[in-house]
Amino acid sequence: MKSIYSIMLLCFLISCQQQKEVIVSQTYEEPQDPSPSESQNWDALPNGLQASAVSINKRFVKSVIPDVEENASLSAEAWKGERVSGQLVLWSKDSVTKVSAEISDFKSESGATIPSNAAQLRFVKYVITDEFAGGCGYRKPEDFAASLAADALDTVASYAVKAKETRPLWVTVNVPANAEAGAYKSNITLNVEGQEAKEFEMILKVVDKVLPPASDWKFHLDLWQNPYAVSRFHNVEPWSQAHWDLLRPLMKRLADAGQKVITVSLNKRPWGGQTFDPFDAMIEWKKKTDGSWEYDYTVFDNWVQFMMDLGVKKQISCYSMVPWGNEFYYFDENENKEVKLKAPPGTPEYEALWVPFLKQFKAHIREKGWDGITRIAMDERGPEEMQAMLKLLNQHAPEFGVAFADNHKSYKLYPDELKDMSAAFGHPVDEEDLVKRRTNGYVSTHYVCCSDKFPNTFTFSEPAEGIFIGWYTIAADFDGFLRWAYNSWVENPLQDSRFRAWPAGDTYIVYPDNRSSIRFETLREGIQDAEKIRILREELTAKNDLDTLDYLNEVVGQFNVTEKPQDLEGLLQDAKAVLNKLAVK
Repeated sequence: MKSIYSIMLLCFLISCQQQKEVIVSQTYEEPQDPSPSESQNWDALPNGLQASAVSINKRFVKSVIPDVEENASLSAEAWKGERVSGQLVLWSKDSVTKVSAEISDFKSESGATIPSNAAQLRFVKYVITDEFAGGCGYRKPEDFAASLAADALDTVASYAVKAKETRPLWVTVNVPANAEAGAYKSNITLNVEGQEAKEFEMILKVVDKVLPPASDWKFHLDLWQNPYAVSRFHNVEPWSQAHWDLLRPLMKRLADAGQKVITVSLNKRPWGGQTFDPFDAMIEWKKKTDGSWEYDYTVFDNWVQFMMDLGVKKQISCYSMVPWGNEFYYFDENENKEVKLKAPPGTPEYEALWVPFLKQFKAHIREKGWDGITRIAMDERGPEEMQAMLKLLNQHAPEFGVAFADNHKSYKLYPDELKDMSAAFGHPVDEEDLVKRRTNGYVSTHYVCCSDKFPNTFTFSEPAEGIFIGWYTIAADFDGFLRWAYNSWVENPLQDSRFRAWPAGDTYIVYPDNRSSIRFETLREGIQDAEKIRILREELTAKNDLDTLDYLNEVVGQFNVTEKPQDLEGLLQDAKAVLNKLAVK
């Protein structure tokens, strides 16, 4: 009898060990759905959690039952050193269902292994979005259709899926640069409280080709940073240790995407009040009682060095000698207060302000060893102001050169000064000018903003548009891409991506506490593709394989368009397959 009890106890213990305890991670509250669907027949669904593998281009609606064919397999193809993404979607008609997700090691038939820690599983959170409508312009929320968009990648692999709710799960795999080529398999397990676990197979084909680390990418990525948004959101003193600690992982994420440019504010509010968190001056300007000027570069130096230490070191873009409104701020010792001066370029007041600064600033930059990479930067300023500014700059500090976001189609007016020129999307740049600029060592990029319905990175944009941006960049022969806001957060960026002006999500592409987004991951994917194209072009040219080079260029040329292709996702899938095929040719 004793042996029977022992056996029963042993069986009970084994059963307990086999039952996976589902622990749900703590995370932040989502906003209420401003427009839940009333037409969904959730009660017709089977009991329990439903789940399926789906395309990363599907952006789900929280209150809508996913219109997908259930699929238990994900697949991806990648070069060594590349990052690839996948997506699962979960939904349930029942009350709260606690779910945790885990992924196993990737194993090939030859016995090679990619460890599970090369992958990350993150539940996707919803944020309020709106619609493109007229694009640019101040907007009242009540005048635009509001909804929830699945976008923020929360740093949790467990979650409570609520009743009548659709919840995506994002899969990220960073393929090691030293991985063995071949086909790998892994299992993604969804442990569900109160029901049987769900298993998904992930097949990863590793191509025998290495994508260099992001620090070596040639793609000129310029996403403008706003450190002041970080201090405001987290309620910490600007430039305190707590502020630096919060900035580090967020800016490291940007560096790891191949960012090349450090955004600096020379003076206060270079863009006026266009962001929720205006930029303060990174250099303190003080006019002494004797009329001389004194500048404190402490914040400027610390910020630039901080970004360089993270790997962003190609360019320093200093905003701005032509700020919006031509307003400048400095502390006046005679008045013992900060004063605001309106000084348009070409006026005596403008010259009196900038000539002393440029003289000291260029000496400071030379002392720091940052000469040659520092640019005086302007954003969408008109030709009259630009030409007056350039006249002064060329007289007193021509070595800086200019970085300019041009929406006036005016780049031809200053062919030698624009060492970094970014053209508004859809404003053509002559091919001969792009070639000449590249020969001179100048940078030519393009940018999208509130006026571009396609392509864009709004919170309602199709995820594939981010990938398209990379393909368009290289198809149109640009060196890279500019977007004016990496993290200019709105008041409550985790809940509501709308802003008083411009379509939702226009002001930021990542979230607080170093949360990535579907938009950021797909943009990064497109940049990887552009790098792969560049590498293949260089190798085919070196081998004099002109036929294959022509074929590659024909495939890439399909993306030199400004209207959305009919089947963008399919076009991208086919083109990506060509890159992977040519990689082992």
